[in-house]
Amino acid sequence: MTTGASNDIQRATQLARNMVTKWGLSEKLGPLKFGEDEGSPFLGRSAGSPATFRSDETSKIIDSEVKMIIDTCYSRSQKMLNDNIDKLHEMASALLMFETINADQIDDIMAGAKPRAPKDWTDDNDSINKTKAPKTSIKGPAEEL
Repeated sequence: MTTGASNDIQRATQLARNMVTKWGLSEKLGPLKFGEDEGSPFLGRSAGSPATFRSDETSKIIDSEVKMIIDTCYSRSQKMLNDNIDKLHEMASALLMFETINADQIDDIMAGAKPRAPKDWTDDNDSINKTKAPKTSIKGPAEEL
């Protein structure tokens, strides 16, 4: 697992936990706030204030609600990707060709059209737009300097 994927999971879990414990968006627990912000005494929480505790039963319900939210969102996103796999592949192809894509290109793909080339993009295979850079021993982005 990459750091990026790990961070995505961490952020999704924190968002789901906030939905349940801070914003009252749990069907089982209702519109209640559970516990205070758990902060380090060095980051704003007073060293003298006690940590907030909740019952094991409430903690289990919170964990199950968080898991339900994550599982539901995961299933929904997986279905969206599978339902639009052709668009996903077209975006991947556009990224391989252009390196980046903008909103106009995404709109083209979502409409079922081929993405247009960026305004400042030139095809290296097009001899009319081709400009030869002097040969250098430097490889990578510095080659273009």
